[in-house]
Amino acid sequence: MAKREQETLFTHLRDKIKKRRATVAVIGLGYVGLPLAVEMAKAGLKVYGIDVNDEKVRSIKRGVSYVQDVKSSDLKKTVRSGRLTATTDYSVVSEADAIDICVPTPLRKTKDPDMRFIVAALDEIEKYVRRGHLVILESTTYPGTTEEVVLPRLARDGLKVGRDFFLGFSPERVDPGNRKFDTAKIPKVVGGVTDKCTTLACELYNTCVKSTVPVSSTTVAEMVKLLENTFRSVNIGLVNEMCLMCAHMDIDVWEVIEAAATKPFGFMPFFPGPGLGGHCIPIDPFYLSWKAKMAGFEPRFIELAGQINSSMPDYVVSRVNDALNDRRKSINGARILILGVAYKRDVDDTRESPALDIIRLLEGKGGKVDYADPLVDTISFDAKRMKSVKITARTLRTYDCAVIVTDHAAFDYGLIVKNSKAIVDTRNALKKFKAPCIYKI
Repeated sequence: MAKREQETLFTHLRDKIKKRRATVAVIGLGYVGLPLAVEMAKAGLKVYGIDVNDEKVRSIKRGVSYVQDVKSSDLKKTVRSGRLTATTDYSVVSEADAIDICVPTPLRKTKDPDMRFIVAALDEIEKYVRRGHLVILESTTYPGTTEEVVLPRLARDGLKVGRDFFLGFSPERVDPGNRKFDTAKIPKVVGGVTDKCTTLACELYNTCVKSTVPVSSTTVAEMVKLLENTFRSVNIGLVNEMCLMCAHMDIDVWEVIEAAATKPFGFMPFFPGPGLGGHCIPIDPFYLSWKAKMAGFEPRFIELAGQINSSMPDYVVSRVNDALNDRRKSINGARILILGVAYKRDVDDTRESPALDIIRLLEGKGGKVDYADPLVDTISFDAKRMKSVKITARTLRTYDCAVIVTDHAAFDYGLIVKNSKAIVDTRNALKKFKAPCIYKI
């Protein structure tokens, strides 16, 4: 291919993006993909949202959002304007100029990366990839994935990256429930396989986000995401160990943290809890740990933090046992109410929630467990389905112990304290209350 023709592919796509005439296919319409698709559509781009879930596609077509951070009113406007079209048909990729992959990347039971959703998406994309396409992976994964897994699938029939098509990685930074920093306000780290790949990916994101942060490679961009969440995991692990230590020494860890946080430099407060939840923090460090081991490096610090964090549900159950023992009861046969099953405050997301582990542990010891969550009406796990109970004074009095796992603002904590026989507070939600029924972790 002549150099002029190569430059034409690059400049043509860059101009289309700048003039908002580009079409984007966003693959995966979950907590990452749907907000991104809506923001791109709001910016004036034509967006095809692709998902294998028929129910999600139907919901989008009706203009009804199933993602808390996306307003149904915004979704409806983008759909009615024709800027956003949802489908299960991958053939629309052939009409797109750019493809953004936002599929899940869970862990296997062995704690190894599970790449099946990325591979499945690539199986479809490679049927339609053509010269001039820009492909960006957003799914959190181990360093090297873009060039080791994605690139070989696209570089076929003589297509060369940076010349015939363009490939990059930009880690998602979604924080569900964060009203201050939504998708449009969070800077996007972008790394391309070549400089032209980076430039085009930055141009695309610059249409709909506050700013972009270009880095030297896809591997650096992949590592950025893992560092961000491993940083949180390790610091949470530290403060969880401080929590266990303070309990042994009869010191209020929450008071210690609050006082330490008054230091204006050199300290950042992290808080203990019942365990890690969400798709990122419980999972990302294991991606990094797995890759490090493949490279012959033993990530001891990261794995120790993971061990401490994963032990917290057991510690919560031990505190439930303490609260019941003080009332001459055991977990076996006790009625226990879990308050909050979302993985964090004021969201409806239960992915990797420690509440599920706590329910399993309590039921394994013979406890009769229910839950109440104003944002999560039902949960399904371990081949069972549970429905949220309504919190009333009468309902609370029927339980032997309540466990605050998620400190939703919607909970009436005064009502809970007044009518509960015993409460295990894993979030310091009851710091303003003084009552003998309260047990902190």
